[in-house]
Amino acid sequence: SVLKVSPLIEKVSDHKDFKKLLRTRTNVLVLYTKTATSGDSHLKLLSDVAQTVKGQGTIAWVNCGDSEGRKLCKKVKVDPSSKSGGSELLHYKDGTFHTEYNRPTTFKSMVAFLKDPSGPPLWEENPEAKDVIHIEAEKDFRKLLKKEERPVLMMFYAPWCGVCKRMQPIFQQAATETKGRYVLAGMNVHPAEFDGLKQEYNVKGYPTFCYFEKGKFLHHYENYGATAKDIADWLRNPQPPQPKTPEVPWSETDSPVFHLTDETFDSFLEEHPAALVMFYAPWCGHCKKMKPEYDEAAEILNKGADSPGVLAAVDATVHKVVGDRFKISGFPTVKYFKKGEEKYTLPHLRSKDKIIEFMHNPQAPPPPEQSWEDKPSSVSHLGSEDFREALKKKKHALVMFYAPWCPHCKNAVPHFTTAAELFKEDRKIVYAAVDCTKGQNHDLCKQEGVEGYPTFNYYNYGKFMEKYNGDRGVSGGTPGEGNDAIRKDRDKTDRVQTKQEGNHHHQNKTGRDKNPKLNQHKR
Repeated sequence: SVLKVSPLIEKVSDHKDFKKLLRTRTNVLVLYTKTATSGDSHLKLLSDVAQTVKGQGTIAWVNCGDSEGRKLCKKVKVDPSSKSGGSELLHYKDGTFHTEYNRPTTFKSMVAFLKDPSGPPLWEENPEAKDVIHIEAEKDFRKLLKKEERPVLMMFYAPWCGVCKRMQPIFQQAATETKGRYVLAGMNVHPAEFDGLKQEYNVKGYPTFCYFEKGKFLHHYENYGATAKDIADWLRNPQPPQPKTPEVPWSETDSPVFHLTDETFDSFLEEHPAALVMFYAPWCGHCKKMKPEYDEAAEILNKGADSPGVLAAVDATVHKVVGDRFKISGFPTVKYFKKGEEKYTLPHLRSKDKIIEFMHNPQAPPPPEQSWEDKPSSVSHLGSEDFREALKKKKHALVMFYAPWCPHCKNAVPHFTTAAELFKEDRKIVYAAVDCTKGQNHDLCKQEGVEGYPTFNYYNYGKFMEKYNGDRGVSGGTPGEGNDAIRKDRDKTDRVQTKQEGNHHHQNKTGRDKNPKLNQHKR
């Protein structure tokens, strides 16, 4: 019986045709076989893979056993007869040989490889992870909960997340140590199809660990130790998340700053004709950074006999009356009061020296820069309310997640805006930006895997495809490279209308752990 080979697998025997294939396609996996039948075990699987990666990758077959194919194989120096099973899989990228395919010959691994040929292997490809149950689809997850008698600890993760990568070997070890008594399972829930599941179990960031008994969700494993032994110990006696160790409030530390309350605020300003007041929130990262500077400046200003003025602070999350009165919406907010009247708001006073210099010579601050959103440009500014809808309609979207204060972001803005300008006529392409510090966008950014700023994500019809690493000083590239990906894709669409194959796999990937971490506090 002759095996029916999928028409999506390109059968090649001529060297010229082979070179043309590599020239017109950017992502090609080639099966070389010793004879016409020695690839049979692979071809059924490869037909399914070809169907799934259609438009993103190509699979070709060269039979080195017939006279034409033999010449081709000699020319490219491949000899499958030397391999066990008489076949060999090689990958070509951008017209040249890239790597031998040596990951498992399973549907899942091959699809993952062709979608991202230089990406990391899947967790389940690691032999050390054999005791972790890997869940694919939501129905498998529900089935596990329904059938499993033993307690289940689920790790919901995303493949690119740095903390997840560090936790995986620990989780594996815990799975092996508790084997038979507990079930430890992993599930990549980053794709948008799992949004409902993430809401159901309150997955706000990765990894999130959920503990189930008899199919019922009981606790998140949170704020306990991060070793295999800690996990195993906890499983013996599962407890709700531990409260984070409460920090000593700033006002109760040995701080030279005057700490004011709703009650003492007005009388304090009457007594002190020149005062700088810092409105802060205990969870805010920038406030924490500024506190030691503010304390040191107060050490000098609040104790000197001939001081030009004093430094005070208010926790605006506790003393809401004062906070509301001065319309405090972001932290830290620093205001200068003269004879009890508010005179200036000073966003640039962050360091001890600047604060002291200002108090000796109080000046109006430089005018605020106009925010990116307020400047007319071809960039779409999106938020949690319109993000999904806007991206669904676009074939290509490059999204920059940013914070207005971040210096790398400021550098990237002009490049990104220029790129958006170049493509503004194209209805299929959008350049979008999300300010992660605004309102509900904080959760959106977390869900989209933003661990530092700026983060560039590339989407295809609303589906997350990959992180794109632009001007991070890591690769020395500029966000303009993202345009190259889109531009090349467009040129190719014009050239090879029939065999379109996306060309966004060459954006370089680098670890994201070098980025400034987001403030993980929930507002």
